[in-house]
Amino acid sequence: MSREIIVNVDTRETRVALIESNRLVELHVEREERVVGSLYKAKVSNVLSGMDAAFVDIGLERNAFLYVADVLPEMDDDMPAARRDNSRNVKIKDLVKPGQEVLVQVVKGPRGSKGARVSTRVSLPGRYLVLMPEADNLGVSRKIEDDSERDRLKKIGDSMRPLGFGVIIRTEAEGRSDAELRHDLEFLMRMWNQIQEKAAKVPAPGLVHQDLSLIYKMIRDVFGSDVNKMIIDSPVDYEKAVELIELISPKMRSRLFLYDESEPIFERYAIEPEIENLLRRKVWLKSGGHLAIDSTEALTTIDVNTGKFVGSTSLSDTILKTNLDAVVEIARQLRLRDIGGIIVLDFIDMTSPRDRQKIVATLEKELHKDRTRTKICHISPLGLIEMTRKRTGETITEIVTETCPYCQGKGRVEGAGTVSLRIERELRRMSAEVDDEAFLVTAHPEAVMHLVGSNGEVIEGIERLLKRAIYVRANESLHIEKFEILPGNMVEMDRHMLPWKTGDVVECQVARNPFSTLPQASAWLDGFLVELDNGGKYVGRNVKAKINEIHRSYATGEVTSVDKT
Repeated sequence: MSREIIVNVDTRETRVALIESNRLVELHVEREERVVGSLYKAKVSNVLSGMDAAFVDIGLERNAFLYVADVLPEMDDDMPAARRDNSRNVKIKDLVKPGQEVLVQVVKGPRGSKGARVSTRVSLPGRYLVLMPEADNLGVSRKIEDDSERDRLKKIGDSMRPLGFGVIIRTEAEGRSDAELRHDLEFLMRMWNQIQEKAAKVPAPGLVHQDLSLIYKMIRDVFGSDVNKMIIDSPVDYEKAVELIELISPKMRSRLFLYDESEPIFERYAIEPEIENLLRRKVWLKSGGHLAIDSTEALTTIDVNTGKFVGSTSLSDTILKTNLDAVVEIARQLRLRDIGGIIVLDFIDMTSPRDRQKIVATLEKELHKDRTRTKICHISPLGLIEMTRKRTGETITEIVTETCPYCQGKGRVEGAGTVSLRIERELRRMSAEVDDEAFLVTAHPEAVMHLVGSNGEVIEGIERLLKRAIYVRANESLHIEKFEILPGNMVEMDRHMLPWKTGDVVECQVARNPFSTLPQASAWLDGFLVELDNGGKYVGRNVKAKINEIHRSYATGEVTSVDKT
């Protein structure tokens, strides 16, 4: 499998794409200050005994959250029960006090209304090792499966691990020599000593050590022997990357390239269309089925549908084929969108236990490619799989988009009919509060059509009820849910809002109206609705029309000629 890293550096944004077998599988975006992985000198703001946690000020907009388990020393990975027992017996109030200064590391970035999550257990990742000051354990990546290699790496780790430090040997260390691992450890020890020196001088709250930039983290964590090449379109960042590669892994130097062509690098490698697709709810599968991805604050659901795929043999085979295609794409989408937290996968129901087991086994195999830790449960009788994926910060969707200010994340907006009813209720309210004899209503064209109604019957009924003159105009730049109502004098409004007279020939564009029946249609004249008796066959075209009758909110007329251009 070919793997490539494509780096695009702009003045305000850095984007890194990981390509596997010519398909985008990971996209990382960096725009703001790097938080996750950085170390801060924090001041404890308050201790919450009821939550067994504390809020600490690290100098960001919101206080960070420090849980009791993130203060306790690191335990052996082979004895997870020891951590649970220890955290059960120790309370947060026994560990930190308000006003106390502590060195913390951000393990989860701020998300939504929540502040960052921090830990006093510092971990410094290197190329082959992770150094954990004030810990006392040695671990080897579970992705290194060969027992003899695990034993070899453990012996090296035991021989070089400094007293009072914990060390985790990373996947990239597989096959590396004793000298290479010791060189990495020396680099991390120098970094820790520099952090301690700075921490002694920096006042709390304050930044002590900022994690590496996105490009250099990719070099450290991803740019390994299984990557064919890394291409960077910034000469400055390319030179810095060369320096870092020659420092930590000189053998990889030949795989680092500078992109200097005029065509944007993400266009050259067809990444931009992929980015547009990852923001969509629906993801099409090769078989013709599709996924529907929906995220809430609590969890993400991924629903599998057969879509256009009807199969060729039997229903069970069609379902299995769709589900297998979905598994591969789901694993890709989790990485691509960086979806974390609780995830529920809703597969098409399968009656065969063998088919269900095949789905679970395939999912486990695909998730093995993911660097982020995942945990899955067996498939339920309803075809559901519950899983978790470690969340460290915002998803790609959250980084590049924001909640719709109109629907507030619901994904739906009020219909035009609903908006017209809201306008009517607001007119009733205002007519009871003000003495003005007329109102000017400005709304979206679709809402205006509902408010005026067929041949003006709705708006004229409202006028009779309120005993006020109402002038309705359309503004297509308004959001469908937004409208404006201004009270005023009827004489003044007549003069300003009705500049036309009966018999005028005007230019307008014909539009479809849900309340018109053929051969009728409507047209817009500077936001003024014109009902055209013979406009049905001219929808979408520019015409000249003669005005027959003028009312406050609409007019009637007929098409006299058509613009042939």
